[in-house]
Amino acid sequence: MTSGNGTEVTEFFLLGFGAQHRFQHVLFIVFLLMNVTCMVGNIGMILLIKADSRLQTPMYFFLQHLAFVDICYTSAITPKMLHIVVVQKKPMSFVGCVMQLWVYATFSTNDCYLLAAMAVEHYVAICNPVHYLIVMSRTVCIQLVTGLYVMGSINACVQTGFTFSVSFCKFHTINHSFCDVPPILALSCSNTDINLMLLAAFVGFNLTFTVSVIIFSYIYILGTTLKMPSNSGRKKAFSTCASHLSAVTIFYGTLFYMYLQPHSKNSQENMKVASVFYGIIIPMLNPLIYSLRNKEVKKALKMIWKKF
Repeated sequence: MTSGNGTEVTEFFLLGFGAQHRFQHVLFIVFLLMNVTCMVGNIGMILLIKADSRLQTPMYFFLQHLAFVDICYTSAITPKMLHIVVVQKKPMSFVGCVMQLWVYATFSTNDCYLLAAMAVEHYVAICNPVHYLIVMSRTVCIQLVTGLYVMGSINACVQTGFTFSVSFCKFHTINHSFCDVPPILALSCSNTDINLMLLAAFVGFNLTFTVSVIIFSYIYILGTTLKMPSNSGRKKAFSTCASHLSAVTIFYGTLFYMYLQPHSKNSQENMKVASVFYGIIIPMLNPLIYSLRNKEVKKALKMIWKKF
């Protein structure tokens, strides 16, 4: 690719975190421990669901894919993040940057749609339990998951293509810990208004659509739950939704903070911190949220533990 001054862009340099040289060993250990916990938790969740026949339901089918998606996009971010913490010169090849952005955009979008699909599954389970197995059949679940992977790929291809179609200036230092659209566009010599509008349109559509699905699902769930005659039924319904609502609140809260705040020097530094939360902490928390607040998962864990 050719930059604005006529030279070929072969690599970028990731600036990483400010003042990281003073705490690089501490940051490295913390990030490494969180990444290991994330991988163990999500891989363990996938294996647990596959091993226990009682967890072969639509809810755990989506949860299994949520764990897979978390593994994929945190794997795209964390290894390079660990590398730039300890190495002063942080080069990232042009192709490597393109691939990192594509993988990150694909699976972060998948995460949005998976959480929406899980909200729909909860809605059907609570509001239409008689037809649950018909509405949420294996075929329907596979179609939903296939559709969300397609949406993630389309979104990533468009955003990645438009992001790297611009001309870059002489300096190729990305003020971030990984290749993301806003800090990459900040290096461009050309007009990026269309690119920023496209980013806002795609992110806005994905967030608006998935959040709307979640909100409307829970409006119906709340209405149905309040009409239940027994306290035990209401407690069971709230218990079913508690883990999902916790994951949704943390995930979307971080996303809105990252992409909808005004652009400034402080916002760039805040995005770095939010990216750590979004890229490492949330994927690490998801298996803990679903295991600690889910009776069936805890029972399955106890059964596996007894076998050993």
